[in-house]
Amino acid sequence: MSGFDYFKQALSRYAEFEGRSRRSEYWYFALFNALITYGVLGLEMILFSTTMFYMIVSLAFFIPSLAVGVRRLHDIGKSGWNLLWGLIPIVGWIMLWSGCVRTVNRAVTNGAIIRNR
Repeated sequence: MSGFDYFKQALSRYAEFEGRSRRSEYWYFALFNALITYGVLGLEMILFSTTMFYMIVSLAFFIPSLAVGVRRLHDIGKSGWNLLWGLIPIVGWIMLWSGCVRTVNRAVTNGAIIRNR
């Protein structure tokens, strides 16, 4: 599967907060989301010197970004509510990041968490 296919897959599941997303789906979605939104911002600033289309594109990607983030947290065995840690500046980002890093040695298969020894 190519990177853009992962992006399209994440968009096709735009409001699905259940299930799991693979690491590649999450990061390719983040990459293409950033490329598209900043590309729109750059073109819009050059052509129109406004940010109206940028805001529309950002709002269009908001729900899919939340959904793929929640599914990614489910994949590493965390609750989707842990995404709310990101709302607390700096401390929340560290909490979210450290919670994701600590689960590197765990794999989730068929709803069961298997610990690697």
